[in-house]
Amino acid sequence: MDRTDTDRRAPAGDPPLTYLDHAASTPVRDEVVEAMAPFAAQVFGHPSGHHRQARAARQAVEDARDQVAGLLGAVPGEVVFTSGGTEADNLAVLGVLGAAARRRSGGETVVVSSAIEHAAVLEACRAAAARLPGVEHARVGVDTRGVLDLERLGEALDARVSLVTVMLANNEVGTVQPLSDVVTLTRRLAPGAVVHTDAVQGAAWLDVALAARGVDLVSVSAHKLGGPKGAGALVVREGTELEPLVLGGGQERERRAGTHDVAGAVGLATAMAAVAKERDAEAVRVGALRDRLADGLLDAVPSVTEAADRKSVLPGLCHLCFEGVDREELVVLLDEAGVCVSAGAACASGALEPSHVLAAMGVPARIARGSIRFSLGHTTSPADVERALAVVPEAVARLRG
Repeated sequence: MDRTDTDRRAPAGDPPLTYLDHAASTPVRDEVVEAMAPFAAQVFGHPSGHHRQARAARQAVEDARDQVAGLLGAVPGEVVFTSGGTEADNLAVLGVLGAAARRRSGGETVVVSSAIEHAAVLEACRAAAARLPGVEHARVGVDTRGVLDLERLGEALDARVSLVTVMLANNEVGTVQPLSDVVTLTRRLAPGAVVHTDAVQGAAWLDVALAARGVDLVSVSAHKLGGPKGAGALVVREGTELEPLVLGGGQERERRAGTHDVAGAVGLATAMAAVAKERDAEAVRVGALRDRLADGLLDAVPSVTEAADRKSVLPGLCHLCFEGVDREELVVLLDEAGVCVSAGAACASGALEPSHVLAAMGVPARIARGSIRFSLGHTTSPADVERALAVVPEAVARLRG
């Protein structure tokens, strides 16, 4: 995709579109659209059938499974296609804890998570604690950078723990977590526990096969990678006990029933392959643009706080807190000027309560109230950054005035 295209996609009469919300959802890549197109029309058979149309659809699903498995460091039989990252996280948490509760016959079992997990993980943990007998949820804090406190994690681990879930990189501030240390601690202190990572945000920038080595369950989502919405996957390592959440046809080795979204699986695999091919170069290119944006705004706007240490943050994330400004008002004002950003996580935008991520990092509520997430990606151009540097200071000054 031409990286200047985003400047030309605004309707006539509107300001040029400057899209800086890739962490919420990315523009779909041209090669993904092309790869998915045949499965929206010509190849329409049910992948579980036996005639030629069905066989063609099933072959596309299995080819996609092979590709996704290779890119995630798994074998094909360990890949479960889902409707996205939220379902993958829910299946990982509730599936493991459901199996553990049944195995322990109501005995005590604990799920340990970081305090800054995505809502898809935290809400699943809360639901498990509320619905399953004997399940408790322990949340481990982070430091001021948003990095998991490993000492406190160690204190939370013992023989009662059935699941440890720590994201690869945070979706709000972008901090990369010490996942290999999490695995090492868990194997030593809670050897019976399963380790899960939500790699949804990190997969666009990190080699998940390497970063999640030794992890039992890995969640990914296509629309964070230039793929379609509604497509994702969960890696379930061989031997991991998991109860299905969706029952019916027995697809995905009876771990997730339902007719396969053939086009979605193809789109996910194609997007992941494109990301893997350009990851290193894009990390350098986009990281430089992110630094230009962050440094420019810190210089141009008084009373701005950078939420996390940039050295430990994904290349595309820039999370700033504008003191004395309401985040929702700033998002609206920037949108009117054609600049698309988020007030924290996309799923939390519009919420009145402070970000649970910033609260866990110790950011005061008065500062967190003005938090804005700028996120760059594969279509971001230098012109996008320069336009944001021209528009944002004006918008902040207007709100403060």
